[in-house]
Amino acid sequence: MSEEPLAFSPDQFSGHARLFPLPNLVMFPHVMQALHVFEPRYRAMFEEAIEDDRLVALGSLAPGWEQNYDGRPPLRPHACLCRIATHQRTSDGTYNVLVLGVRRLQLLRELPPKKLFRVVESEIIDDVESDDTGAGAAVLQRQLLEAFKGSMPRVPNAHEQLDQLLGSQITLGMLTDIVAYTIDLDLETKVRLLAECDVFERARMLLVAIASRPAAGPARTFPPDFSMN
Repeated sequence: MSEEPLAFSPDQFSGHARLFPLPNLVMFPHVMQALHVFEPRYRAMFEEAIEDDRLVALGSLAPGWEQNYDGRPPLRPHACLCRIATHQRTSDGTYNVLVLGVRRLQLLRELPPKKLFRVVESEIIDDVESDDTGAGAAVLQRQLLEAFKGSMPRVPNAHEQLDQLLGSQITLGMLTDIVAYTIDLDLETKVRLLAECDVFERARMLLVAIASRPAAGPARTFPPDFSMN
């Protein structure tokens, strides 16, 4: 298993994103996702990324993608730029990959099909904070952490571990992304959370979504399961 540096600076991104579109996964910054890459077009994509800047974008296919999955079905307008953290080439030529989400992307236009995989001109979307005070951020962070803990199964010491992991040392924006990725929410809700760059609005949306979800809904497991392309 080959490990790569995880540090990312926006000036490392050319604006041309190698796109790995998935039908039922929404990726977020600040989290990691395991991928098993076996389709030839995506193997080519990851091979190029590994040799170049180690960046790929995990995007979402728009509704109706089933009719043209092998072609270029429509994409949703937002994606998550990811850095390849580790990769392993298997004996049959497929790849097991672990990626770290680093930034939100707005997809602008798809480039002509000169490669096996899709490439999209895009721009990084930075988090913004509305005019709430620091105290407002602290309140939202506490409410979100409590709602997250309340949605998880009762496991000994789990809440104490969450307090340590997701306490005040991380920002509200980071917390919203970690919770949005981890908790079991419907796909459309996650799409809206990825598209929202206002940290305070994203936290409020997430609190409403958690309060509205079925009581039996499980949280995502850690480490994350493989996503198959």
